[in-house]
Amino acid sequence: MIFAAAFKVYSTVSCRRFMTDLRDAHAKGMISKLPCYNSIFNYLESEELTPIIRDMIVKSALPLKAIETDFAPDSTGFTSTQLVGTWRAEKYGAKKERVEHAWLKLHVMIGTKTNIVTAIELTERKEHDTTQFKSMFETTAEHFNVERIQADKAYASKANFELIESKGATPFIPFRNDARGNTKNETWNRLFHYYSFRREEFLAIYHRRSNVESTFSSIKRKFGDFVRSKTPTAQINELLLKVLAHNITMVIHSMHELGISPSF
Repeated sequence: MIFAAAFKVYSTVSCRRFMTDLRDAHAKGMISKLPCYNSIFNYLESEELTPIIRDMIVKSALPLKAIETDFAPDSTGFTSTQLVGTWRAEKYGAKKERVEHAWLKLHVMIGTKTNIVTAIELTERKEHDTTQFKSMFETTAEHFNVERIQADKAYASKANFELIESKGATPFIPFRNDARGNTKNETWNRLFHYYSFRREEFLAIYHRRSNVESTFSSIKRKFGDFVRSKTPTAQINELLLKVLAHNITMVIHSMHELGISPSF
């Protein structure tokens, strides 16, 4: 079920057109039964698949755990079929009144060397980025040796700083313009003064955060910046499968570029 649904999402075409590829996969023994195209829609509707796909995303990143030590979180939107608003208009402002679509908000933690996604959260469009940081960081730290976290100002909070340092990592997160370094929190004050007085050294490491934008660009260019599914469960599964497909392509890329031999 997951193979058929993931292969369909990877193909980026309609189910009817995709069936030629699935018949070829069946002929090569990759699947034991050949479902009809309507069955693939039913697979995407299954809530039972959601936690399995989420776990597969985490596991698909593990072959690169000896390579990745720097990580960056961020979020982006994927437009859905529901007519209420668009991600682009929300982020950059609409120039004129128009019919808009809803979107799902994808939160990820990525390794900045290979752009592999190590943790993921999906929320509604208005959810703030920093609320999803703890779960993604803990999932990443469970499997990887996290040395540094590069994140934008949305993640600058005392709780996040202390969480990062509790795992032996160093946060490289810029402070907002109205931030002060004379609070009651020693961690905040120390990091604020490092950011203020050693700015060049800070920025030399912080610039790796831009790789998370490259990750979003890669996913959207290859697999689309929207979800075709109409129901919430199917939309979630479809978006998770986009990320899983991205991770598989990144592992294959690393096999050729870095010479790794992945073992799952």
